[in-house]
Amino acid sequence: QVQLVESGGGLVQPGGSLRLSCAASGFTFSNYVMSWLRQAPGKERELVARINPVGDTTNYGDSVKGRFTVSRDNDKNTLYLQMNSLKPEDTAVYYCNANYGPAWYSRDYWGQGIQVTVSS
Repeated sequence: QVQLVESGGGLVQPGGSLRLSCAASGFTFSNYVMSWLRQAPGKERELVARINPVGDTTNYGDSVKGRFTVSRDNDKNTLYLQMNSLKPEDTAVYYCNANYGPAWYSRDYWGQGIQVTVSS
């Protein structure tokens, strides 16, 4: 069965750092575009970061550019998000997503989400 399991969240002070991990199993991880998305109470879900299957192309939401870095280790089937210079507005539930595009074999998987709270 497909699983995406996020870890590494929690409470951090403004200006601090956290590293999220997403452990994947049950599918061929190296074939999938991987993303981090987040949703805060009362707000729409937004893209945080995205990385292509081989890990040489990334893109980021405007609100996190220069502060967050997405990476992946295909040998470990794991996606990462390094979050630096955290702000209270980064507080949200963060979700790991896996997507495979070919029209004849489309797949889209989601993790359960993990809470990140930035507060003094």
